[in-house]
Amino acid sequence: MDIESYRHYANSLEAARQPAWRYNEMKPCGLNYNNIILAWMYDSCHRLFRDFKREAEQIVALLALSSDATVIDMGCGTGAFALHAAPHFRKVHAVDVSKAMLRRARKKARKARLGNIEFHRGGFLTYEHRGEPVDAINSVAVLHHLPDFWKLVGLRRMASMLKPHGKLHLFDVVFSFDVARYESGCKRFVKAMSAHLGSTGQIESETHLRDEYSTCDWIMEGLLDKAGFNVELADHKDDFLATYVCTKKDG
Repeated sequence: MDIESYRHYANSLEAARQPAWRYNEMKPCGLNYNNIILAWMYDSCHRLFRDFKREAEQIVALLALSSDATVIDMGCGTGAFALHAAPHFRKVHAVDVSKAMLRRARKKARKARLGNIEFHRGGFLTYEHRGEPVDAINSVAVLHHLPDFWKLVGLRRMASMLKPHGKLHLFDVVFSFDVARYESGCKRFVKAMSAHLGSTGQIESETHLRDEYSTCDWIMEGLLDKAGFNVELADHKDDFLATYVCTKKDG
């Protein structure tokens, strides 16, 4: 049995321990970032069009929290947010379903001598927060891995982890173009990604459209409302991307 087959087998065993009706968020959706090679390539590919430090500082500014705050980074990947945000907060819980991504994030945290990050394997549906409710949750480009029903379940679970009036920063691929013109909208999405990443961007965006679960803006905003959040900021960019800053509702 090769190493990749073993990982699929191990994930299957893990999924079997969960309720049979629950969506298996441990299985790959789109690109398989459980794969060691893809996890290793993630930073070098994404740095072609992303500045991780600047992104993290922008999110920290949007959250406007004190230095005593505790934050969950849901879908931390290789640590793009968690590592740069850690100096601003008392503690960061970095959560991801991919062992390979977590391994890289831990290694980078050790190298940077960051002792206030706790790493956890899990996701929107499986992470069990054992500590006190937190001040904020950040999630960047991860929620689209879940179908809409399970997005709502995940959002409600995140709301339960927050303090009263706690904050959620959510950035994701959210489509705001006219669905009646979906073909031209999808082509523009692929073209935009290809402009950033060349053939890799084309493959990633085509895979995203075909195999992943990005939703419409009006659906996402309805899900946030139903999950118990007030949307304080909704910033839509290029018909494809959306940033939401939300506050947990009373009660």
